Order: sequence, then C-alpha cells, then structure tokens
Amino acid sequence: MPSIFLSPSLQDFNNYYDNSGSEKYYMNLIADEMVPYLEATGITFTRNNPNATLSQAIRDSNAGNYDLHFAIHSNASPDYLKGELTGTDFYYFTRSTRGKEAATVLADNYMSIYYDPDKVSIMPTTSLAEVTRTTAPSVLVETAYHDNPEDAEWIKDNISAIARNFVQGLAEYFQIPFVDPYDNSENGSSEYEISTNATVITQRDNLNIRRYPDINSQIIGQIPKGARVRAYCLTGEWYIVEYNGTLGFSYYEYIALD
Repeated sequence: MPSIFLSPSLQDFNNYYDNSGSEKYYMNLIADEMVPYLEATGITFTRNNPNATLSQAIRDSNAGNYDLHFAIHSNASPDYLKGELTGTDFYYFTRSTRGKEAATVLADNYMSIYYDPDKVSIMPTTSLAEVTRTTAPSVLVETAYHDNPEDAEWIKDNISAIARNFVQGLAEYFQIPFVDPYDNSENGSSEYEISTNATVITQRDNLNIRRYPDINSQIIGQIPKGARVRAYCLTGEWYIVEYNGTLGFSYYEYIALD
C-alpha cells in the first residue's frame, strides 16, 4: 500500500491573527485528525518530529522510501497586505510530474470544502525546501491565511473536515478506495467492507500482491495457490487483500470469496 511522509508545520513562531495558537499547533491538529483516515484507508505514514528542524525533517523523509512527501502549512501575507489575502495554494516542484499530479488531485478535491473554491490554486516552485529537497515527490499545501480572520477561523472550524479531505485526495491520487472509519451507515462513504475470507485460485503459480492496482506496480508479496486470505473491497479489477501482514492489491480473477 502507498506510504507518505506526513510533515505538518514546525513553525511555532507564526501566530494566528488572534494569538489563539501557532501555525505549528493548528497544522498538527489537522495531522492528528488525518491519522484514523490514513490507517483505515491503508496509507502508511511516518510523521515528522515536531521538535525537529526543517532540515532534519527533510533528512528523515529522504531516509525512507515514500511515495509522497506531504507538508501541511498555513499562510501569512506580506506586511503591506497583512490580513487582506485569502486562499489556498498547493505547491509542487516545477520539474516533478508526479508532484504536479498529486497537487492537482489534492487541489481539485479541496475545492469541495473551501468556501471560495476559485482561490484554490496549484503553484510550481523552485524555492520551497520541502518541495525541492525531498527525494519523494512532494506537495506543500498552504491551507489558508492565518493572518486573515475569515481564513483563520475557517481553518479552526474545519480541522476534521480538512483532514478528511486531504486523505480523500491522497486516496484518489494513489487510486485506492477512501475509507471513512467513522461512517458505519449502509449507504455511507466507506468502501472497505471486509469479506469473510477468500481463497487464492491460481492454476500453478503464486499470486502476486502489488503495491498499487496496476499490473506494472511493484510486487510486495506473494500468496501460494490455495492459501486463505482476507479480501476487502474491489477497486476496478483488483481486490485489496491481506496475507501474513502484507496489505496490497491482487487481481480479482484469482480470488474466490467465501
């Protein structure tokens, strides 16, 4: 399953307009709220050390093998426009195709919750360290302007909604089903319904477990013919399966549900 480095702001010195908290404080609240959605959706993550420097966070990210570095910030206007700007920017490295793709998906999804969707933008950059110095494709989001009362209050009132929206966007980017762990309704948004059990029905060979639902995706495990597995929802022509602690995608024709 996909893996991200989750990097909420380390900037404790950037206070909100009303001194109710810092950028670091509120962005970590969003990251906290993302955790149940990430775990339910099957996106593994490593979170930055809140006491680290930016350079250390980048080194920690580069020390792993992540599919995306996702940095979460809130913005501030230059002094001559203090309190006047609103909006959201999703930054990606100018030469990163995958970074641009992730930023586009996340921004398009964010428009559904931000109160002024015309002010949600994707922005190429060659200057932001968390975008230019990370090994993994990277997106840095400025969720809104914390020096603007309307934007700042919107952030504070929508911590959970922002977190949920970010994980929805990540699931769409990774092409996996989004799972809402809080939705138990029959017609709810959760698409992660557990089957009883399933059996691998290959003719001869082991069944591959792949990182993504794609025949060219990395093989992260194998299941012997006849083995019993846990099978989850069908996404396209691929089941999410779990075998011996490995969670990934296997082709539907070789999975027989009980």
